[in-house]
Amino acid sequence: MPVRKYNPTTPGRRISSVDAFADITQSTPAKKLTKFRKQWAGRTNGKITVRHRGGGARRRIRLVDSKRTKFDVPAKVATIEYDPNRGARLALLHYADGDKRYMLAPQGLKVGSQVISSPKRGEIKAGNRYPLEFIPIGIPVHDIELQPGKGGQMARGAGASVQIMAVEGSFATLKLPSGEIRQVPKQCYATIGHVSNPDYRLIRWGKAGRSRHRGIKPTVRGKAMNPCDHPHGGGEGSNPIGLKRPKTPTGKPALGVKTRRKQASDKLILQRRKKGRFVGGGK
Repeated sequence: MPVRKYNPTTPGRRISSVDAFADITQSTPAKKLTKFRKQWAGRTNGKITVRHRGGGARRRIRLVDSKRTKFDVPAKVATIEYDPNRGARLALLHYADGDKRYMLAPQGLKVGSQVISSPKRGEIKAGNRYPLEFIPIGIPVHDIELQPGKGGQMARGAGASVQIMAVEGSFATLKLPSGEIRQVPKQCYATIGHVSNPDYRLIRWGKAGRSRHRGIKPTVRGKAMNPCDHPHGGGEGSNPIGLKRPKTPTGKPALGVKTRRKQASDKLILQRRKKGRFVGGGK
């Protein structure tokens, strides 16, 4: 959905924009499918492991079914809802047996539509979920498993999608939004279509207060600190960092340095992502 701009009544409103919410059909969630979001403030065992996190508005997390294991049971889309924990929309499914669950809503899904998850080949329609081996080549998919039965892990952000390039042997070859080309076991499930709300990336937050509501605290440049606080700190006036290369607050090389350790899945990555390429969407 397109973003909305207001008249510049304040300096913050002048440069900001908001989500239009034109596709939302229900304002309150199903309470049994929610839980309170615990505030970790970027800490692990009391130690800050992710900087600039903390505070923010209290939220109730929606319990999203990323596996959709109710196979061959048709479900009707009852509502399209906002989720405060992500940019994409959620669809509340009413199954034929009376069960209710949330799923990531694909682009174009409407209230009253029917979707299904099946281990067999079926109708190619947005919202249906099948193993990769039964989805035609070239079809955009999202919410993809990396291991069979583990649940969707890839392409879950607003507007994201992955293209199926080939299915050979035991693997399906996928092209990710970042440009990376990798293989995934063909038994892994994926949902057909693009993730909803692709215009989420166009929102301009405008002022610091909106970021604080999202739980994002201010970020101070390293070169504005003292030497005891950051490797970039110190010096007279507006000087550069004065080091051979940029470093993290703990002194490790940063910006352009490879940080990925050797993984068992390295052999499945056929082509790395392209540096500097813009990737739409996010978790």
